[in-house]
Amino acid sequence: MTVTQAEEERPRVAPPGPPAGLVEPNGRGGPVRLARALGWFSLGLGLAELVAPRRLGRLIGVDGGRRGTLQAFGLREIVTGLGILGQARVPAWLWARTGGDVLDLAYLGSTLFSRKRNRNRVAVATAAVLGVVVLDLLSSRQMSRPRWALQQAVPKKRVIEVKKTITVNRPPEEVYTFWHDFENFPRFMTHLESVEIIGQGRSRWKAKAPAGRTVEWDAIIVDDQPNQRIAWETVAGSGIDHTGMVHFQPAPGNRGTEVRVELRYAPPAGRLGSTLAKLFGEEPEQQIQADLRAFKSVMETGEIARATARDARREL
Repeated sequence: MTVTQAEEERPRVAPPGPPAGLVEPNGRGGPVRLARALGWFSLGLGLAELVAPRRLGRLIGVDGGRRGTLQAFGLREIVTGLGILGQARVPAWLWARTGGDVLDLAYLGSTLFSRKRNRNRVAVATAAVLGVVVLDLLSSRQMSRPRWALQQAVPKKRVIEVKKTITVNRPPEEVYTFWHDFENFPRFMTHLESVEIIGQGRSRWKAKAPAGRTVEWDAIIVDDQPNQRIAWETVAGSGIDHTGMVHFQPAPGNRGTEVRVELRYAPPAGRLGSTLAKLFGEEPEQQIQADLRAFKSVMETGEIARATARDARREL
């Protein structure tokens, strides 16, 4: 087994996050509130377009005969609205809303050539859509940066950061598929007792702790690029601030897949923080490396061959 990259774990101060006030101490703050507000707006607008297209058409100054077009737009708004409300931290739904705004602007522009239109009302409707475009772009950009919440929520705390890369003799598609199923994690991560998929990109993690205790938290996938990258972070109220990202790319020389792992933990204060510190031990990088050795073994042979801390240290 060859480890191609290793960086020492060290206490770090979390770097500056987004502008002050953008994220509240509980990790939810402005970005999620704005995303949910846009979700409700999308749902309300979609219902209006679907149920009363003629009345809405007259309100915005367009030809009342375009009922089918407005209803199609309404269905689109409802789907994206439900997607945002169900997965507010997944930016794809917000980007879909932004794409829908472009269609709305194109539609309003096309009505200018219609005789049955009210120019003033169309102008007001266009200005309103442009305002929503700004909010959609802002929200999409905010939610595309999953680490902001962690960085703002835990300023000036000791942060454990581990970055490791390992080569696995399997194609990226196979490696990504195995990793994407978080319930596989306990097979090669010694500190995990179980991971349960609970739907909509969310999962519940249970980790082994000293004295027979366990520590639990919920996480959600925040970035998912098939066969290339997957990222997750803890949800608000979990009590543990954690983000993870894994990149998959073909290894040089047709040797399989390079798997680059980036993990970040910010232990909280109090008993939970003490438990988490004991859980990862004094050298968390070596534990993560041992887990990656086990992952490589599972992928290549179907069996686990774990390294001792001394073996892991020898490979650094």
